[in-house]
Amino acid sequence: MNDFFVDYMKRLILTIVMILSLGSIQAQTIRNSNNSVLVTINSNGEVRNSNNSLVARINSNGDIKDPNNRLIAKIDDNTVRNSNNSVLGYINNDGTVKNSNLSVLGRVYSDGTVRNANNSVIGYAKGVPMKYAAVYFFFNLI
Repeated sequence: MNDFFVDYMKRLILTIVMILSLGSIQAQTIRNSNNSVLVTINSNGEVRNSNNSLVARINSNGDIKDPNNRLIAKIDDNTVRNSNNSVLGYINNDGTVKNSNLSVLGRVYSDGTVRNANNSVIGYAKGVPMKYAAVYFFFNLI
C-alpha cells in the first residue's frame, strides 16, 4: 500500500470515531408520547426542563437532588427510596417498574419506549438509563 492511502484511511477512521463519540456526549432526552421534549439529562447528571431550567441532579451514587442540592430520592440497586429512606418502588432488570406494594406501574423497554400498566405508550427515553426513565415517568421525582 502506498503512504497516501494509509494516511487517508487513518484520517477516515479518526473522523468516524470523532463523529461517533460526539453522539455519546450529547444530552439524553426524555420525551412524552407526542415526542415533545420533557427533560434532558447531560453527562454531569443535570436534569433540565424544556426551558433549560435545572430541575434536578442525578449523581453517580444514585442520589437525586433538587437544584438547591437537597436530597429528593435515591436509586439504590433496583430500589427507589424517597428522602426519608422509605421505599417508593422497584425497577426490575427487564424494565418492569413496581410500586412499594409490588403492583406493576409500567415498563421501560430496551429501545427506550415507556409504557404504563395498561400497555399504553406514555413516553420515550432512548439512550437514557432505564432507572432514570423509570424515576421520571413512574415516581415523579424529577
